[in-house]
Amino acid sequence: MTEKPQMTKPRTALLLVDVINSFFEPGQPNYYAGVEDVLQPMRQLRDAARASGAVTVHAAERHRPEFHDFEWKKLPIHHLADAHDADYFQDFRPDGANETSVFKRRFSAFFATDLALFLTEQKVERVIIAGVKTNVCIRATAQDAFANGFEPIIVREATNSNRPHLAEASLEDIDRYMGRVVGLAEGLEMLT
Repeated sequence: MTEKPQMTKPRTALLLVDVINSFFEPGQPNYYAGVEDVLQPMRQLRDAARASGAVTVHAAERHRPEFHDFEWKKLPIHHLADAHDADYFQDFRPDGANETSVFKRRFSAFFATDLALFLTEQKVERVIIAGVKTNVCIRATAQDAFANGFEPIIVREATNSNRPHLAEASLEDIDRYMGRVVGLAEGLEMLT
């Protein structure tokens, strides 16, 4: 009689995307009404990751102030290194023992960064992605997570957008083609 292989829980990391002043501080260029709704769910996810020792990556957009950037063709100059709008919002600095930063220059936290290499070295198989905006950076990050062989999990309560119809369409596509969209309770369980 052959024994069934034991199913092991996939090693899960938390990826917090663009939790920076630009989006979360009123009066900043990318702030929008309702963005605050994701703060408490993201704090719960971060605290669960800290308690369990799960790897947490803070992905923040940063651009070089002294050089041209291709993004400026489409978007106004933003998130320059050492500028206030690019700094982490309130208590979302990478302070825990298993926390690190990745600085990105495009929407995806994977594109032209060492995030995939880092997660592979940590033996991560699944990434819980939270932050802003669902239809831009979250979607691009989920797509690249999938392309790099990681299962992307989006916690519905921990992401939103100022374009709700696009956010919903993005969540539907992510759930159908790339990964899963789950509620906060399930996301927290994955991190414990």
